[in-house]
Amino acid sequence: MGSKSNFFANLLQTSIDKKSILAGKVLHAYILRANLLTNTFLCNRLIELYSKCNDPTSAHRTFDQTPQKDIYSWNAILSSHCKAGNLAFARKVFEQMPERNVVSWNNLISLLLKNGYQEKALDVYKLMVLEGFLPTHVTFASVLSACGSVLDLQLGKRCHGLAIKIDLDKNIFVCNGLLSVYAKCGIMREAVKVFEDIDEPNEVTFTAMMGGLGNIDGVFEALEMFRIMCRKGVRMDSVSLSAVLSVCAKGGEYGEFGCYEENDRFLSNVVLGEQVHGLAVKLGFECDLYLSNSLLDMYAKNGIMKSAETVFHNLGKVSVVSWNIMIAGYGQKGKSEKAVECLQRMQWCGFEPDEVTYINMLAACIKCGAIETARQMFDSMTCPSVISWNAIISGYSQNENHKEAIELFRKMQFQNVKPDRTTVSIILASCAGMDFLEGGKQVHAASQKAALHTDNYVASGLIGMYSKCGKINMAECIFSYVPELDIVCWNSMIAGLSLNSMDKEAFMLFKQMQQCRMLPTEFSYATVLSFCSKLSSSFQGRQVHSQIIKDGYENDVFVGTALVDMYCKCGDIDGARKYFDMMPVRNTVTWNELIHGYAQNGCGDEAVRIYHDMIASGGKPDSITFIAVLTACSHSGLVDMGVRIFNSMQSDHGLEPELDHYTCIIDCLGRAGHFHDIELLMDTMPYKDDPIVWEVLLSSCRVHGNVSLAQTAAEELLRLDPSSSAPYVLLANIYSSLGRWDDLEAVRKLMSDKQIVKDPGYSWTEDKEQDTNTSALICIRNQSVHVLQAVLKTVTKITPENAKRNDMRQSQQNDFWLVSVHNDAGKLELSMSTMCPDYVLQTMMVTKIYHKVKRNASLHA
Repeated sequence: MGSKSNFFANLLQTSIDKKSILAGKVLHAYILRANLLTNTFLCNRLIELYSKCNDPTSAHRTFDQTPQKDIYSWNAILSSHCKAGNLAFARKVFEQMPERNVVSWNNLISLLLKNGYQEKALDVYKLMVLEGFLPTHVTFASVLSACGSVLDLQLGKRCHGLAIKIDLDKNIFVCNGLLSVYAKCGIMREAVKVFEDIDEPNEVTFTAMMGGLGNIDGVFEALEMFRIMCRKGVRMDSVSLSAVLSVCAKGGEYGEFGCYEENDRFLSNVVLGEQVHGLAVKLGFECDLYLSNSLLDMYAKNGIMKSAETVFHNLGKVSVVSWNIMIAGYGQKGKSEKAVECLQRMQWCGFEPDEVTYINMLAACIKCGAIETARQMFDSMTCPSVISWNAIISGYSQNENHKEAIELFRKMQFQNVKPDRTTVSIILASCAGMDFLEGGKQVHAASQKAALHTDNYVASGLIGMYSKCGKINMAECIFSYVPELDIVCWNSMIAGLSLNSMDKEAFMLFKQMQQCRMLPTEFSYATVLSFCSKLSSSFQGRQVHSQIIKDGYENDVFVGTALVDMYCKCGDIDGARKYFDMMPVRNTVTWNELIHGYAQNGCGDEAVRIYHDMIASGGKPDSITFIAVLTACSHSGLVDMGVRIFNSMQSDHGLEPELDHYTCIIDCLGRAGHFHDIELLMDTMPYKDDPIVWEVLLSSCRVHGNVSLAQTAAEELLRLDPSSSAPYVLLANIYSSLGRWDDLEAVRKLMSDKQIVKDPGYSWTEDKEQDTNTSALICIRNQSVHVLQAVLKTVTKITPENAKRNDMRQSQQNDFWLVSVHNDAGKLELSMSTMCPDYVLQTMMVTKIYHKVKRNASLHA
């Protein structure tokens, strides 16, 4: 009897291995005739056979006919239901089991995971451990996969600890699971440690590492991992090749040309993607749909749509994902017509567009500025999800139609679509864009109601909204209540302080951020350099530059542009040029900053030379470029060059001159006294009714004493902007320079009668500790009594007889009187506003300061 049972058992095992259900049923019939169904072992083999051959009904019938069921019988039928995906039956069998082992738990966990119930799978695992069962490598593989899916890092770490305790931490399945958890949670430092401890990594190991590094934008490191994989001779499958292609698709974010450096060679990520494409063909994966979609995605995201089209047309089988990638690629390139055509072809081929299709179409229309087309498509959607709402609202916000964005947000709420953190952030940006503080407060209240206000993404939006609406105290309050600040919140708060002219506070917050061990990003450095520029603080700017080099951001084009701007505005044009020449990548903004820096520092010839270098290097000048170079020509008297560049805007570069360009060329002509050319130009230009143009002309008339044209310009200015002080001051300066005191007095009286006051000027002084803003104040570097004595002596020379004339001449210095005295001890700058022109009061002010300083000096003697 025993030999017969073994004979049938061996034959059944052969049928199981070959998945031969017909042979298995013949054997089942022989077992019945031989009256061997009482043999539990043979029944278990029959259940396993039907399970492997996807016949759960026969498996269950055999299980029911088994007279003496053991744990293997229960596990066999449980496995059958799990394989068939019958979750309800599987759970019922699991609950009815008289006893369970690790295999039983593994089957249920695996089935829950397969059906997308990751959280329930983790709950079953926790119950298994509580009941005293030790997990196996199979358990850990399933549980760690679930942890990665729901980003449960804490449970993943506990699994890691338990794996070490029971000596499973070297198992390749467990290691790959741990790698996946750490990589998906962005903890790449731990992932690298696990990777380094693996003796023989396989394709799954490298795929997990490449995916994790790609997710944190470690493009160079991910590609290096692929090269290690190739050198080690690890077998490649379609999944690992898809992983490296997804990394190549991210390459555009690494630089303007999507390049990385290795051995002094620059290799484009697109070229690497093409090499992987060739390898895929060589390995015979060109028909794999998953890999083909990854190739499409790589070419589309890098903007190589011709290659994407070639891959698409050669696909043997196309899916909705393939069509969606093509539509997104056309949208990214701004080709909305091609995207629409692709959608129509997709529908003609019998594919039903899904929500991703419509979202990609919305993005394509918005990218091209066809917001109305996007709106029509959105309105045609029967039940748009929150992602679709976010796409259309974002489109209106990006096109600065903030009112419509807010209206859509209200409509979204009326349709009971719950906004997410992205929605709230977009609406907050729209409220900030239109200075709609009340609306922002309402969104703030709604975010609190939805428990989103502590989310870093939303908190950053709230900080930005309150900052832009001038409520910096509220922004600081929100910042202080965020439980775990991320770099985006820090950047928003720093930018908000700078926006509200609190540059010193912004710089202090930047230092505090570093003390909290928060690593600055490119945006952090660009922001902090911007307010170093506004403060004209080269000392602080150089400190930041040193930190940038230390953190490895010196090659970033945005940080580099901010550095060039900072050095230019601090007057260190040589430092700006030196850094500019070292930059590996420059964009149009970088060129503009250097041209503008030379213009502002009086180096017009060099600015024009840089402009020509830009064009020669293939750079495309924009409207800002022409403003900068025309300003340089104006300040340096390069009239002919300025006219040539102005005329080349439309003829050579296809740019229509705007108001700022006309203002610059009028200033250039005016400084040279070419008033006839100005009048001819103003007759044809479309900006005659703009006050700035007339103000520039009036200023030129003051320089050349052209009274008649100045009076015409002043009349136009008063007509366009009656409250402006500029025409009065400029006209008064002209009369003062020509000695026409009566006309000057009349202008000043008219200004006084209309209660028009000129804003006081200010100047900056800097030391290593602080910057001081001097406006109608005394600023003393080194308090020196004899310096003040000299100033007092100068001031007291003003007599009542010449006070009036002296007061009139002060108008030539922008209504400020500046006395500068230099000596070995230091420098004194005394600025007094002519709002208080009384020479007696001025004398009293200086005398009072003189005695105070003298008293302080005697105390320290």
